[in-house]
Amino acid sequence: MKKISLSCFIAVVALCVFSGCSPKQPENDYTWLKQGIETAALQLKFTVAEIGDSIRLPRSIWTGYDTDFLCHQLDKKQLTDKDSARLKPIHDNLGSRRYCFSIYDWTSGFFPGNLWLAYQLTGDESLRESAVKFTNHLYPLREYKGTHDIGFMMNCSYGNANRLSPADSVRSALIQTADNLCGRFNPEIGCIRSWNFGKWNFPVIIDNMMNLDLLFYATRLTGDDKYKELALTHARTTMKNHFRDDYSSYHVVSYNNDGTVEKKCTHQGKSDASSWARGQAWGLYGYTSCYRESKDVQFLRQAENIASLIMRRVKTEDAVPLWDYDAPDTPQTPRDASAAAITASALIELSTLVEDGQAYMEYAGKLLKSLSSDGYLAKPGTNRGFILMHSTGSLPNGSEIDTPLNYADYYYLEALLRYMQVKEIDYKHI
Repeated sequence: MKKISLSCFIAVVALCVFSGCSPKQPENDYTWLKQGIETAALQLKFTVAEIGDSIRLPRSIWTGYDTDFLCHQLDKKQLTDKDSARLKPIHDNLGSRRYCFSIYDWTSGFFPGNLWLAYQLTGDESLRESAVKFTNHLYPLREYKGTHDIGFMMNCSYGNANRLSPADSVRSALIQTADNLCGRFNPEIGCIRSWNFGKWNFPVIIDNMMNLDLLFYATRLTGDDKYKELALTHARTTMKNHFRDDYSSYHVVSYNNDGTVEKKCTHQGKSDASSWARGQAWGLYGYTSCYRESKDVQFLRQAENIASLIMRRVKTEDAVPLWDYDAPDTPQTPRDASAAAITASALIELSTLVEDGQAYMEYAGKLLKSLSSDGYLAKPGTNRGFILMHSTGSLPNGSEIDTPLNYADYYYLEALLRYMQVKEIDYKHI
């Protein structure tokens, strides 16, 4: 496939986005929504054109960091090898697109998922064709058993593929992956093991709540409740051990073989006792999904309590949180747009599951408008083709600090889609 020059692409974008041929605005002004969708579609097409025929999956942009800056963020006098993996890219890489190291990267499913969601939002067939192409790259993952993240990797890619372009091979790949995820469940502990690395005995991270959706999907595909029941058992154990009295969560809880807790700590937050922003969003999203699937009120209460925590503790004017709620409150402290996008998507769904969800919908709308503003939404042709700016991946490990992230884009697109569905907005009539 021929690459298109950046200057030509920007010229085309300017004509598409800023021409005066837009349809008449409805009574409610959804200009921000239209701009977000159109920018997303253009950025994804630009990225596909840049990648060409190579098998590469965009993840973020390479960024460096200053050691003094990290020390200040983590409230430490100095960093040790234990504190930071020091993933400093070589100077020549700074500012360039960072790709997944392979299809086994935990973020590999998000770019195909972004293409599927953009296709659903716009109906653009070229996006569907690209989604099929990049989803097919992940087919070997159906055999992989090495991490809980196979839920992210396959549900965001193959799960969307099955919704929007179903095929027997897609369905069987999802079921096989769900079986592999179930294989990581320990009945004595009552949880799915998250990682195979580290010194923990049996680590479970709050992120794992997101991978339960693959198991819920497998129950719908097969009619077999074993997937759902296993997922709900994991959720109950996590609810018991991961959360503090104020409903903030630890990042990592490791278990002994008898099910007792070995350790509660963090791997990506400011400290073991801090509230890592994305972790709180993962919990909100996961328990909202659990209530949707089970109608068990304990999961609804958990989701509502986490939502209350988030809305109470995030103090930024635009509601996009700092990377950790306990990080230094300074202009230099990085935000995490990914946490905002996940929260927005979860709150929109939560708003549909309660009697009066207006407060959740309004907060989600504020988040989406912030993310769709010039402060976070990239200008077409910039940001190496990513949609959102200003996310933070793993600050304590010196990785992906104040940079775009493919999963921030994914949950932003999902939140836009959910927003439109609740508001009954047709993209063609915006």
